[in-house]
Amino acid sequence: MTLQQLRYLLEVAQCGSFNAAAQQLFVSQSTLSVAIKELEEELGVEVFLRSNRGLTLTNDGTELLGYARQVLEQADLLQNRYSRTNRAVHNRLSVSTQHYAFCVHAFVTLVEEHDEDAYNFTLRETRTSEIIDDVREFRSEIGVLYESSFNERIMTRCLEEANLQFTPLFKARVHVFVGAQHPLADKDILTLDDLEDYPRYSFEQGTSNSFFFAEEPYGSLPHKRNITYSDRGTLTNLLTSGSGYTLSTGVLSQEMQSGIVAIPLQSNETMTVGYVTHNERKLSTLAQRYIQLLKEIISADETVSLLS
Repeated sequence: MTLQQLRYLLEVAQCGSFNAAAQQLFVSQSTLSVAIKELEEELGVEVFLRSNRGLTLTNDGTELLGYARQVLEQADLLQNRYSRTNRAVHNRLSVSTQHYAFCVHAFVTLVEEHDEDAYNFTLRETRTSEIIDDVREFRSEIGVLYESSFNERIMTRCLEEANLQFTPLFKARVHVFVGAQHPLADKDILTLDDLEDYPRYSFEQGTSNSFFFAEEPYGSLPHKRNITYSDRGTLTNLLTSGSGYTLSTGVLSQEMQSGIVAIPLQSNETMTVGYVTHNERKLSTLAQRYIQLLKEIISADETVSLLS
């Protein structure tokens, strides 16, 4: 099987005939027919039903077409990634992280430090399971997430299976984030009982919506009013405009400095935030600088204790 055969297959399916596809591809109809026939014989399936009324995809053909599109998309990505133009780009960094503002702050600072003609930086604020997948599959060099006594055993197992290593950055007490006008905003410390009557905000985790993958501590505790969302902007609006709360490290982002307060939660639970890396990949200079920036930004906050 070749990429050329898959491209032929896709074009024939789109055009609905060998003749039209041959014209689009600038090849002879016989060349196209032979290539598709060889593909069918190799895979042991019939891709098209041929009749006087034209071509119709079989069930096997429809399934094969879906896989062919995925393979061709990945091949195109690979070619673009390592094209002669992109090979000249030496400054590359990709980071996947839970929704922490200090990760964005460090990323922006890193970008501002580089004014070269060519670089390729990527930041993905995403779900916990996708962070692990990104680093495991080398889409990202670094992943940032947290562990606690509740999820540590499961997270450790998942990271080991993915051949990843977790390096702690800091520990922080669990804090309650509420809007400045919230009835609890003036409290010096809160308990879980204090939060019982208010909506709980939490990041949506998709199909991997396990309590162990939640970004907020105590996600396994039942709560009668729950709101989930997928980005920090929505969270900021919910906190400033609504009557709910969320639980996190207590490190406020710049956009949260006005209108939102972080109050310690009375709890023995702590959040250990750290970064994950692949055991078979040596950290680049850029990745090391990004980690250094994370530490610098976090160390300026009094709510956390930085780890060496």
